[in-house]
Amino acid sequence: MKVTAFVGSARKKHTYNTTLKFLKNLEESGNVDTEIISLADYNLNICRGCKLCLDRGEERCPLKDDRDLLLTKMKESDGVIFASPNYSFQVSGQMKVFIDRLGFFLHRPMFFGKTYTSIVAQGVYGGKNIVKYLDLIGSAMGFNCIKGMCINTLEPMPEDAEAKIDRKIQKLSSKFYHQLVRREYPKPSLFKLMIYRMSRTSMKLMQDDSFRDYRYYTEKGWFESDYYYPVKLNPLKRVVGWIFDRLARKMAVQEGVQQ
Repeated sequence: MKVTAFVGSARKKHTYNTTLKFLKNLEESGNVDTEIISLADYNLNICRGCKLCLDRGEERCPLKDDRDLLLTKMKESDGVIFASPNYSFQVSGQMKVFIDRLGFFLHRPMFFGKTYTSIVAQGVYGGKNIVKYLDLIGSAMGFNCIKGMCINTLEPMPEDAEAKIDRKIQKLSSKFYHQLVRREYPKPSLFKLMIYRMSRTSMKLMQDDSFRDYRYYTEKGWFESDYYYPVKLNPLKRVVGWIFDRLARKMAVQEGVQQ
């Protein structure tokens, strides 16, 4: 199995070293090859907001840099980690640029059955909200998301604080590894079911073959399926899914009238 960590820190210190420890734990668990990617070492341009990746396809992006190289590493991985320092109560600039360039995955998720988590290193405060943000990104791209962790890295680091961080790394890496080897396709929550059913129904009514999202959903058979991947929904979720479809149709009709 291959696990790749993407680190949004130019300093190869707390965030980078914590991620290295995490990956080492995975390797020691067995049958895992790991790679750590420092985003600062790659050429990533800032998204221009042209929406070509969303409307026409990611291959139409006008920016020619290292994005596709990083995308290939993600696609070839069984597990992915996003790690960032807390800069001004958000992810670092490098990590935000990277996430913005992955925006089309939020429209066209593809990492189902693969495992994801996040790591945030901070001085004092705000990191838990960053973990929530990073985990939301991973879940929206289709990953099986293991709740990430936030570590406090005041300098100098007392030995007891270092030991506490090591225990957190061990706990998260263990959860990540168990999910990695299971490679399951979990039943969706009501919220995820709502997002899927309303998105696909609205898309079917309001788009056509000229849109990459529409073609992607058609290729995957998602306009006819209960969910992104084969899953047996209980009677309640079947009914709720039908309600979400109806609600999306109603909203699409109202949008058309307003236009």
